[in-house]
Amino acid sequence: MSQSQSPSLPAGSTPDGDLLDKEWTKIDGPQVRTVTAVVIGAGNRGQNYANFALDFPSRMRIVAVAECQPHRLARMRQNFGLSTDVCFSDWRDLLAKEKMADMAIVATQDRMHREPAIALARQGYHLLLEKPMAVDEAECEDIARVCQEQNTLVAVCHVLRYFPPCVKIREIIDSGAIGQVVTINHVENILYWHFAHSFVRGNWRNLSASTFSLLAKCCHDIDLIMYWMGDRRCTQIQSFGGLYHFRESQKPKNATDRCMNCPVETDCAFSAQKIYLKSENQRPRWPMSAVCDIEDHPRGYKAALTEALTTGPYGRCVYACDNDVCDHQTVNMEFETGATAVMTMNAFTRNMCRETRICGTKGELRWDGSSKGPIFVYDFNTNAEKAVRPDLIAPPCRTSGHDGADFFLVNAFLKAVASNDPGLISSGIQDSLRSHKLVFAAEKSRLSGTIESVDI
Repeated sequence: MSQSQSPSLPAGSTPDGDLLDKEWTKIDGPQVRTVTAVVIGAGNRGQNYANFALDFPSRMRIVAVAECQPHRLARMRQNFGLSTDVCFSDWRDLLAKEKMADMAIVATQDRMHREPAIALARQGYHLLLEKPMAVDEAECEDIARVCQEQNTLVAVCHVLRYFPPCVKIREIIDSGAIGQVVTINHVENILYWHFAHSFVRGNWRNLSASTFSLLAKCCHDIDLIMYWMGDRRCTQIQSFGGLYHFRESQKPKNATDRCMNCPVETDCAFSAQKIYLKSENQRPRWPMSAVCDIEDHPRGYKAALTEALTTGPYGRCVYACDNDVCDHQTVNMEFETGATAVMTMNAFTRNMCRETRICGTKGELRWDGSSKGPIFVYDFNTNAEKAVRPDLIAPPCRTSGHDGADFFLVNAFLKAVASNDPGLISSGIQDSLRSHKLVFAAEKSRLSGTIESVDI
């Protein structure tokens, strides 16, 4: 296979399901059969995964949806040509029917994963389960136990395990090109306004509404380190961090509690006006779609968005919110081989990207988080550096989140369900449970000031 393959479309074209489907099949081969799916929770993530069916109709078909927001439910009904009798405002009503599909996409809010995931598994659905699995370690264990009892195929949405650059890094490590891994330094740069959007004003801002930020944001990254380390067990973990900046004490003089009427708004990097209203917005797109995704306002989408910022949570001053989650955190990990890893979560960055340096006994590897690479591999013996690129790039489709990693997750899971092959799933329930347990242990360490021994 040549490097960095991706279907191409004519310049200026928009995604066309039949064309994308045919082009991707040339690269990936045909899927055994079309997989049917129900959607539980049609927010940004649920819509993102479901939209795969619009671009690749030979691989996936949406047959029912459960969503509590009427306008989102109506949009899903329209997008997927669903009848009213398979559109539910409560997922329990969907479960009251006989099994309707091969699989379920579970993309409810984090605190609402356990109950539908367990009920769906018991009814025979395979699960594409948004991360985190749950916000409580016992609930994660409950989900894992029931799924194992029911022989449920589960892919937890740790999308980075499917991301071609991350897969290529695992291949490089396993090849021995850099020798034995000694250290991993991995940074999750969240981007300053993205953190304000999601973790100060948004759904993941506090423990009571969601969970701690390491679990909500960086369970991806702890899981990725575990993926790269393969069968090498983590034995000890330690963490430091806290809420440094987004507090009342940091509020600028004369600032008000809302950005739309704040006299010092123009001098604030976190101004909601700058983040959401800096360009003409004709339709919802992230992050504006999280603020307001109603498109049929009589005065247009920008008016609807402005109204939402005037009265809603996303228009609040970042120094006057009810947030209590960490805006920076570092996790130190020690493995049974003696190797160590450091993962840093940082809200205060210019870019939204990941950066990785992995050092081994024979060389080092560097990656800047790009979907196209390159991954730089340096050989200590020859002093030669080689630029390695991933084998694939995601096609220009609707399921393009996480720089295309979302596409590869859904594609792999559909193939696994279509062929009943769990070996195609990289983020299975047991691997995901192990990495979740490490995240819980890291947070325990941060809160208690201890080094936590783990046997996972």
